[in-house]
Amino acid sequence: MSFPRYPTYKKSKSGWMFDVPGHWELLPCRGFVEERTEKNADASCQSYLSLMANVGVIPYEEKGDIGNKRPDDLSKCKVVHKGDFVINSMNYGIGSYGVSSYEGVCSPVYIILRPKSEVIEPSFAFRVFEDKSFQAYAQSFGNGILAHRCSIGWDDLKGIAVGIPPAEEQKSIINFLDNETAKIDSLISKQEQLIELLQEKRQAVISHAVTKGLNPNAPMKVSGVEWLGEVPEHWEEARVKQFFRPKKDQGHPDLEVLSVYRDHGVVPKNSRNDNFNKTPEDLSKYQLVEIDDLVINKMKCWQGSLGISQLRGITSPDYIVLSSRHSQNSKFLHWLLRSKTYSSTYRAISNGIRPSQWRVESERFLCLPVFVPPLEEQSSISEYISVRNENFNNLTELAETQISLLRERRSALISAAVTGQIDVRDLGSGQEVAT
Repeated sequence: MSFPRYPTYKKSKSGWMFDVPGHWELLPCRGFVEERTEKNADASCQSYLSLMANVGVIPYEEKGDIGNKRPDDLSKCKVVHKGDFVINSMNYGIGSYGVSSYEGVCSPVYIILRPKSEVIEPSFAFRVFEDKSFQAYAQSFGNGILAHRCSIGWDDLKGIAVGIPPAEEQKSIINFLDNETAKIDSLISKQEQLIELLQEKRQAVISHAVTKGLNPNAPMKVSGVEWLGEVPEHWEEARVKQFFRPKKDQGHPDLEVLSVYRDHGVVPKNSRNDNFNKTPEDLSKYQLVEIDDLVINKMKCWQGSLGISQLRGITSPDYIVLSSRHSQNSKFLHWLLRSKTYSSTYRAISNGIRPSQWRVESERFLCLPVFVPPLEEQSSISEYISVRNENFNNLTELAETQISLLRERRSALISAAVTGQIDVRDLGSGQEVAT
């Protein structure tokens, strides 16, 4: 649906906005928000808050074991009050911001802002800071190697000019955006649920194929393994060590660096966006990976981060690399060891007191029982899984495309409304406009 524009516009005199409606007031950020610099000097507040990209402000305990750790000394942290707007000074451009629903403290590098309610509706101020164009312009003042991780501060924000409509018009824009973004968010949620269902179905299909086979009428036998249950009668029992052996071959720094991921198996590391584990300059201790080697992330294999490589390269010395003992259907073993049935057992053979510290060692992994069909049947199962997996990939890709388009639509609506490129004053709250 197209939207009406305002009758008259004036120059915004800002590096991020188009011209703004003629009756809007132009104010620098310091005119409608102020920085909160209060410190937790006596460490009296122990409620530590975190920011998660595209989630917002949450208690640290809900974040899980990702990102920065909670400091032991909270006396240098900034105080956050309910309704404050919190910005991660390094990750603002990738969605790390939000309005706090909590009283607490946060990292001293975060920017804490309080809307001046006598000048602006707090919700309108939030929508301004949510505008991707505003974020990109603000981030352009930062210092850093990566554009989306350039550190910014209040001094970079406070002079940026913003168009501010009259109070009643702010409310109209807020109501419009609340209504429309809620519709879009609901559609996004449904697509995300679809992706989860597809992933669950994918896992179920793979696990059933590699542990029960494709013939529903095949005679079964008790495997003797509690978590495996029955298996086809003609499948042979073995141990992982009958197919793989430990290897330690280092000193090949010129080869391509490989990594292993839950959804992708073994792939070139530079093909994935990995901000947490950087590749070091010294690769002399990285391990050689040959085709058909099994690569295992010790700390994340229970999430499916392992796989048989179809590439030659080198990988982290913290991974387990096992070489193939003899010719076999590596694709079948790849699907078997990455299946949900097997991944769920890796926790039980791991060492550690909590998920972030669980580590599986090669000795115990090599002793895991496996039941394998004849080679011809292995090939049939592998082919079946490959076809079904491709179908799941296509459906997932379609859902992800829909999510991307919906998010673009959401961002465009916010930007157009808060910069006055569309006039929503006369639009009813129930009017259908989200497409």
